Amino acid sequence: MHPEYEAVIGLEVHAQLKTRTKAFCSCSAEFGAPPNTQTCPVCLGHPGALPVLNRQVVEFTLRLGIATHCHIRSRSLFARKNYFYPDLPKGYQITQYEEPLCTDGWIEIELDDGRRKRIGIARIQMEEDAGKSIHDVEVETLVDLNRCGVPLVEIVSAPELSTPREAYLYLRQIRQLVRYLGICDGNMEEGSLRCDANVSIRRRGAQELGTRTEIKNLNSFRNLERALEYEIQRQIAIVESGGVVQHETLLWDAVRQETRPMRTKEHAHDYRYFPEPDLVPVVVSSEWLERVRAELPELPLERKDRLMRQYGLPAYDAGVIAEEREVADFFEACCAALRKPSPERYKLVSNWVMTEILRLIAEGAASPEALPIAPAHLAELVELYADEVISSRVAKEVFAEVLRSGRSPAEIVSERGLQQVSDEAWLRELVAQVLRDNPEAVERYRSGRTNVLGFLVGQVLQRSQGKANPKLVTQLLQQQLLPQEGPTVR
Repeated sequence: MHPEYEAVIGLEVHAQLKTRTKAFCSCSAEFGAPPNTQTCPVCLGHPGALPVLNRQVVEFTLRLGIATHCHIRSRSLFARKNYFYPDLPKGYQITQYEEPLCTDGWIEIELDDGRRKRIGIARIQMEEDAGKSIHDVEVETLVDLNRCGVPLVEIVSAPELSTPREAYLYLRQIRQLVRYLGICDGNMEEGSLRCDANVSIRRRGAQELGTRTEIKNLNSFRNLERALEYEIQRQIAIVESGGVVQHETLLWDAVRQETRPMRTKEHAHDYRYFPEPDLVPVVVSSEWLERVRAELPELPLERKDRLMRQYGLPAYDAGVIAEEREVADFFEACCAALRKPSPERYKLVSNWVMTEILRLIAEGAASPEALPIAPAHLAELVELYADEVISSRVAKEVFAEVLRSGRSPAEIVSERGLQQVSDEAWLRELVAQVLRDNPEAVERYRSGRTNVLGFLVGQVLQRSQGKANPKLVTQLLQQQLLPQEGPTVR
């Protein structure tokens, strides 16, 4: 970015709530149904059809409001936001305007250098989604109204983000938070989490905000970051050339990697907001609020900090494990199942979770909610390795067998005779055989190319069918490889 300018960024994040039914009717809110099969007179706005608020929408919004340290109104109101578009059959959207449920909160984001920055939350409001216009078809446009009335929360940040990277980290933190709270699946590909970005530039040190533009419907973290980078540079170029930035709404063209105008930016009065006459005020009692507060889970950054304190994990490990609530639960259940708990064994559990467990999730073979191995079994496998009963190579074989059969690691090791061998006489003979069969590798090692040691260890492990104790094999090889007169091996 130009050294004389700074960016001012605020995000409006829309999160679809994980309710079974819609915000104001009993239609299913499930994703993926055939077009226009999940509608009724209420969500289509037929005359005489009256909305009834889904209580769980309020409950989920309260969870988020408390988790983001917001002020919770005891009495809040719905409003009508009026505009005409083909996928909004009522001609208005039910939302909140002057009296939203949650205001004046904050969350922390963790920057790349480990520092944390507090970002204000201006408001969190309940609202309903509009339908979906489909343009990439042979005809002009098709409309699917299944999403009409699906419940959302809109999370509006204060304009306190300074860089595209901070915006990226903020959106990731919001996604992690709503998933931890169990109120949204955070699936950006399905549109259940999406983002609008407001951005302006100003001279460094200036107090007055510049003219802002809004980039609509950013559906991935990378698109958000790239769109902001492009738009900031575009605005700087305009100002540097003597032009004026226009107050407008933009779309991000991911193919051409540029923003392009969508329409002139609306103002609040353009939507003709007025109180929703068909819905009574939302009243939140102190008892309801305290019950929701008491039921909140430990939040992501708090959990990361505790994993570091309680288990001695490095910051990187703790961050990876705490990313998904269910993965962190699994890790802690494994640690609780260890017979000989220690920081070293906690780290081994962490290694297995970050490699094998997250690999299964990434490959789609498992979900965080339904991992295909019991925590007690992974703990048992870790202890078999830590106690040098099995080697790392055998541990991976046993892990795969546990996934297939569901049997315990100890049972598999015993039945198949996979215990690690530490018989020094037997291993010394295997080492001697490998050195006799690989004289060139021996010569390279003795000439200073010690990286061949790993190859020789592998050869011994291969001949032992993975049963040899690799630490002892390494020691015996190093002893035998010491420079000596006469034959290499007797």
